[in-house]
Amino acid sequence: MTEPGPATHHRSIGVRCGIALHTTFHERRREEIMTSDPRRLFRRRPLLIGAGAAALSMPSIVRAAAGKHVSYLTPGLDLPFWRTLANGIDSVARAHGGSSTVYDSHNNAQTQIQNAQDAIARKTDGILISPTDSSTCPSVLALAKKAGIPAVIADIGTDSGEYLSFIISNNYEGAYGTGKVLAKVMTDKGWNKGTVGLVTISLARLNGQARTKGFMKAMTEAGIKQGALSQMQTYTSDETFKFVQDMLTAHPEMRGLFVETDQPTLGALRALHSARRENDVAVAAFDGIPEFVPLIQSGRLVAVGMQQPFLMGEHSAEAMFTYFAGKTPPKHDLVPIMVVTPDNIGTLLPAIKKNVFGTA
Repeated sequence: MTEPGPATHHRSIGVRCGIALHTTFHERRREEIMTSDPRRLFRRRPLLIGAGAAALSMPSIVRAAAGKHVSYLTPGLDLPFWRTLANGIDSVARAHGGSSTVYDSHNNAQTQIQNAQDAIARKTDGILISPTDSSTCPSVLALAKKAGIPAVIADIGTDSGEYLSFIISNNYEGAYGTGKVLAKVMTDKGWNKGTVGLVTISLARLNGQARTKGFMKAMTEAGIKQGALSQMQTYTSDETFKFVQDMLTAHPEMRGLFVETDQPTLGALRALHSARRENDVAVAAFDGIPEFVPLIQSGRLVAVGMQQPFLMGEHSAEAMFTYFAGKTPPKHDLVPIMVVTPDNIGTLLPAIKKNVFGTA
């Protein structure tokens, strides 16, 4: 695949939700397959902040962090997940008397580097990064190290490099749990002799590898075979619509589908409706947007592994501001995933609204 070329345009796009934003325009990400099981790297730890930010406002930390400005490099603000994570970062920064700027890398490695250079030139105090994929992160970490700026990784992961803390969801277990529910639904309906299709995030991302491995473990245990797999590149609903159309044509025996992030799932459901297959293919998904609530309640989505991006953003900023206070944050921080089904969504909805949608 051709490497992305240099960005052609850079502009500030003002302020959204109290967060300063910068963006550049781009072409595409590069992809490569890697193998790793990140579950061994992490330990869970309690969240130090409550529903608001009051629990973070310890006088010594606030004094040390007052006026600190952090920069968050995100793969693409077109996905609600990254916007919600950015809001979690900003809520903690503000609680400490600091501020944050968000840089949109538009899923482009070169744009990501330019954003890091821009943040460093603007004298940022810390860089938080959700990289375009794990292979592109080391270049940003190297820039930060050279400039003497601390770095925190918020999701996805890195192949190498130095950082203060790595915050990520338990993708393997979350996808495994989601797959277990889908497998049971398929078995109960007598569809377990059919195949399952996957529309994955980039498998050059550590979280994509873990998510896919966890899901396929559940399928293997249930004796359900993989029929097709497509990797997202643009992460749009239209892209996944086309992927699923092609899967249905090539694999008429397909009775299950797993889509590894939220908005593209809407394209998958649209493709099933268009093909008049919505009643004979069970669909599971990952991440979460408000549109999922009625889809889960109605059973159109049989299971969704929901990461908690607002919580992840809070944990990521907490790690940075702990460092500013002269303390050492945990090297690895594993945030749990909620497996949401039609049976439990009523109970989980308050937590979903706060930590998944960021709308408490």
